[in-house]
Amino acid sequence: MSSELELPFGRVPFDHPNEECGVIGVFTPEGDASRLAFFGLFALQHRGQESAGIAAANGESVVVHAEMGLVTQIFREHDFYPLVGDMAIGHTRYSTSGSSELCNAQPLLVDGEHGQLAVANNGNIINAVQLKEQLQDAWGCTFTSTTDTEVIAQMLAHAVGSSWEERVFQCMRQLEGAYSIVIQTKDTMIAARDPLGIRPLCLGKMNGGWVVASESCALDHIGAEYLRELDPGEVVIVDGNGLRTATWSGGTGRQALCIFELIYFARPDSVMAGQLVHSARQQLGAELAREHPVDADLVIGIPDSSTAAAVGYAQESGISFSEGLVKNRYVGRTFIEPEQRLRDLGVRQKFNTLVEVIQGKRLVVVDDSIVRGTTTPHVVNLLKKGGAKEVHMRVCAPPIKHPCFMGVDMASRDELLAANNSLEEIRALVGADSLGYLSVEGLMKVMGGTKGGFCDACFTGDYPVPIQLELSKFALEQAGPASD
Repeated sequence: MSSELELPFGRVPFDHPNEECGVIGVFTPEGDASRLAFFGLFALQHRGQESAGIAAANGESVVVHAEMGLVTQIFREHDFYPLVGDMAIGHTRYSTSGSSELCNAQPLLVDGEHGQLAVANNGNIINAVQLKEQLQDAWGCTFTSTTDTEVIAQMLAHAVGSSWEERVFQCMRQLEGAYSIVIQTKDTMIAARDPLGIRPLCLGKMNGGWVVASESCALDHIGAEYLRELDPGEVVIVDGNGLRTATWSGGTGRQALCIFELIYFARPDSVMAGQLVHSARQQLGAELAREHPVDADLVIGIPDSSTAAAVGYAQESGISFSEGLVKNRYVGRTFIEPEQRLRDLGVRQKFNTLVEVIQGKRLVVVDDSIVRGTTTPHVVNLLKKGGAKEVHMRVCAPPIKHPCFMGVDMASRDELLAANNSLEEIRALVGADSLGYLSVEGLMKVMGGTKGGFCDACFTGDYPVPIQLELSKFALEQAGPASD
């Protein structure tokens, strides 16, 4: 473990699951769909910062602009000139399948029997290697990327059916894993959510148009009215005849929304699983205070995702809440490697302490998760160097003991701290005076239990679909080069 803590100053792997991706689809009769998609992606930037792109359609063709970088770095005024039309889809990416390279930036555009087709996906298809081989053998498909999204795109391009509903359903019968997909043809916009609803997708309307997005905050940013979340297995089609929906009949009826959406991924101002994310996190903090009380002077959160939970802990415990750490929100945007003598600065590149606030205080420090244990020791050490008398870590998620294969880049089992250490060993490693995790029962009590229909496999090992434990995000690359 100690070698993991001696990290290059410019590349500290902060100790949280990494975001998945964000998708948006816009239809507007006013004809500025690509610009609205841009502002929607800007609201979803927290879900991925590696690449982004928009595909627009004008009734005759589909045009895509996608590059590496942040949304605001990729799009300038002149980039929107070709992106004309009343329909557009967009994507912002964190790689969960395939490397972080331009060829994997989405939306991906393919040609097939149904014309041009642009596809963007949030999720992970666990049988992508097998499906890719089938497409190469049956149709002679050529692949230009190493992401499972191109597998979905080629499946749709060659799907049999008289309508898009039938073609998407045909793909659903073969796809295994998690996906929320937006699809753009020259005259139709399509959205689909996997039959378990693992990845989020919601629907809104605006000025005679329609919007689908990973989170409701994207709807708010473009002035759309939030209507509802798509049902698991639901397909939404928007074309010249308006909007229609259909739900695949092959689902099991089980729902399995990723619980980490509410714990960490989603923006606090989004509505998900029927509740405001901010409120859900406050309730997690309150339940954590009931399960793991401690005699202390001050409650602080690890900014920003743990702030609401820290407030909930403080309100329930009666201990005062305050900010104790200040976050540099621009960390992670540089590839500059500093000199060796600077590498020991560690977590200071992301956090700094409010010394006058924490000095001499017994602190309850609330975090949303501990994955590898690479950052928490630095945070505890930083607080103690800042004068904290005691540091009591409280985590508003249960111990993460199993890797995720459903679209979250978390860690392998060998890297997961809680999979390989006891609670006391973890406490000693991070240097805290005490350590308490929220229980799975407490988590589900807050989130609605089995009625809420969540995937908690990273805590329990109960995966909603059968998986290969050795599955890698680079599986499509390891499978060998694409056919010519």
